[in-house]
Amino acid sequence: MTIEHLNPSGLSTPSGYVHVTVSGPGRLVHVAGQVAKDVEGRTVGVGDLTRQTEQVYANLRIALQAAGADLRDVVKLVTYVVDLTSDKVATVRAVRTGEMGKGPFPASTLVGVSALAAPEFLIEIEAIAAIA
Repeated sequence: MTIEHLNPSGLSTPSGYVHVTVSGPGRLVHVAGQVAKDVEGRTVGVGDLTRQTEQVYANLRIALQAAGADLRDVVKLVTYVVDLTSDKVATVRAVRTGEMGKGPFPASTLVGVSALAAPEFLIEIEAIAAIA
């Protein structure tokens, strides 16, 4: 089996992880947890869960595209939200629906956490996609 490691332009330079791995034959694309960083490594939407979630999905699209996939190919999402509440669940789902349509959605896990890698991060999403 081969494993390809990708750090696509359009995403911040990672430190201690890779943005995308692709394994084959048949291809599974593993996207590292994406946070609300722009291409310059600046945090987008500090204090704004909606804006951060939008940036995370933008980053996921870039990472998936680098491997020849898109959001329709995602088979698994894991979403981490700081201090999860029902209002935050609704916010994240609204953005997800805007990004992924009304379904079918991939297998998903939503986890409330006390903190992420940096205090300004409110959300992190990792993905697995399957492509032929």
